[in-house]
Amino acid sequence: MPDPREPAELVTAAADGDRTAWDELEARYGPRMWAVARASGLSPADAADAVQGSWLRLLQHLHTLRDPAKVGGWLMTTVRREAHAFLRKRHDVTPFDHDILALDAVDDPDPASAVLEADGRRLLWKQVSALHEPCRTLIQLVAIDLGNRQMAARLGMPVGSVGPTKARCLEKLRTLISSQETAQ
Repeated sequence: MPDPREPAELVTAAADGDRTAWDELEARYGPRMWAVARASGLSPADAADAVQGSWLRLLQHLHTLRDPAKVGGWLMTTVRREAHAFLRKRHDVTPFDHDILALDAVDDPDPASAVLEADGRRLLWKQVSALHEPCRTLIQLVAIDLGNRQMAARLGMPVGSVGPTKARCLEKLRTLISSQETAQ
């Protein structure tokens, strides 16, 4: 059962040593952090280092975050910067400069709408993480709006297979979401 606390509450609890709060932050934001790192063109090992480095930076800044409610956006920005640092060191790949997975940048003045939207995103990414590969990664790449050629290169598949695979994966995701909605 996911922790019902808001991000700011989780950050405060994690800063006070609450391991379950830290675990919940990791469960909520870890999959997107991995998607950002991998979508930036990092190898699995470098992506692991970028994600781990981002968690370390959060740990170092838990007490000083300006807006703990926006910890998700902070983490996505941090992992993107970590990924770009790895890429600059390699010099063989130019990182693309999309606003990767800016799903936490909610500027809605209505708190109820913001909470509902955040909850919907959390449920969506929970369902995406339940998919098997290559669907999980493909959906994450779709979320950051990569073209079919880039997706094919990242997934190691022919460009002509991306469209049909994407359609099958989206249908699987629709089925998972529909079954989740009817179960509630």
